[in-house]
Amino acid sequence: MSNLENLCCPLDQSALQRQERTLVCAHGHSFDIAKTGYVNLLPVQKKHSKDPGDSKEMVASRRAFLSNGYYDPVIEAVLASLPDSLASANSLDVLDAGCGEGHYLRQLTEKLSATRDVSAVGLDISKWAITDASKRSKTIDWIVGSNAHVPVTSGRFDWLICAFGFPVFEEFHRVLNDAGYLLLIESGADHLIELRQVLYPEIKPYRATFAEGIEGFDLVQEKNHRFSFSLSTQEDIGQLLSMTPHIHKAPYEGRKAAQALQQIDLTADIKLRWYQKQGKSHAK
Repeated sequence: MSNLENLCCPLDQSALQRQERTLVCAHGHSFDIAKTGYVNLLPVQKKHSKDPGDSKEMVASRRAFLSNGYYDPVIEAVLASLPDSLASANSLDVLDAGCGEGHYLRQLTEKLSATRDVSAVGLDISKWAITDASKRSKTIDWIVGSNAHVPVTSGRFDWLICAFGFPVFEEFHRVLNDAGYLLLIESGADHLIELRQVLYPEIKPYRATFAEGIEGFDLVQEKNHRFSFSLSTQEDIGQLLSMTPHIHKAPYEGRKAAQALQQIDLTADIKLRWYQKQGKSHAK
């Protein structure tokens, strides 16, 4: 069962203590634990919209698409690229920052738990995503919260994953221990290129992110992973489209053309970048 330990109050950053179905800080702020086991640590005053993050419909589409295994090669690539110190560790504390409905974290936790103890936390700003995730795994701590203010104690994690998300490196640096690793999973130049050619009249040149490096971190490994897959129903194509930024960015004509497709062969082009925190023993 999840424990919801080592969490911080999002209002004053003091430690939260569990009292039955509630988390309480020393200043009297309290947060109820939902029936499915997650806790919402995103107070109203820190929301930028009434219902931030993925909608209930987007979460359903993401869950349905990922459950078909189309992106499971990403999970295998992550496991194959684990730095030696993580691969050989007897225990791991892991945070998935921007976990969505939890597909990647559930799979990784299940596979890694076969040979070691794994304590996992999934964080997402969407209450719909975390509600969905908490129904599917009771061994992971699920938290509604923001990467801008990760509600956990400093130095807690060995490994932080940010997959196709919105990294906040200052916070990531804070919650990792001195030897901790950050894994960024991002789209490469040709990711879903066939779909993008349908969606857009012109494909913009690819720009590598964080090419100048990330303050407080050393890049220790970078790998590109490509694989192919095919979608043979309009439903699958629509689910994929709804879980990408293209559902908002693409012009109307392109979205209509994509939604009319009966079948499409696609390229997945994924970039894995492993960084190690410049802690006490790794600072330059």
